[in-house]
Amino acid sequence: MNLQALMKQAQSMQKNIMDSKAKIDSMTFVGESELVEVKMSGKKQVISVKIKSEELEKDDLEILEDMIAIAVNDAIKKIDKEIEAKMGSQAGALSGLL
Repeated sequence: MNLQALMKQAQSMQKNIMDSKAKIDSMTFVGESELVEVKMSGKKQVISVKIKSEELEKDDLEILEDMIAIAVNDAIKKIDKEIEAKMGSQAGALSGLL
C-alpha cells in the first residue's frame, strides 16, 4: 500500500468519524430516576430537568439532589453507549476528543 492510498483511507475514516459524531451530537438522550428526568444533547449538554413534584415532599430535597445526579449520569452513559455503537473501535482511540 502506498502513502497516497493510506492517506485516502485515513481521510475516509476521519469523514466517517465526523459524520457519526455529528449524528450523535444531534440526538437527544433521556436519563431517568424515580423523581427526575434529564434530557441531554449528544454533546453532553443538559437540555432540561423535569422533577416529578407530585411525588416530592419537602424533606426529600437531599434525595432529589441524588436523583438528579443519577439521571444525569444515566443520560451520559447512554450517550457513551451510542458513541461506542456508532463508532466502534474508533471511539476508543478518540475517547479523549469526544
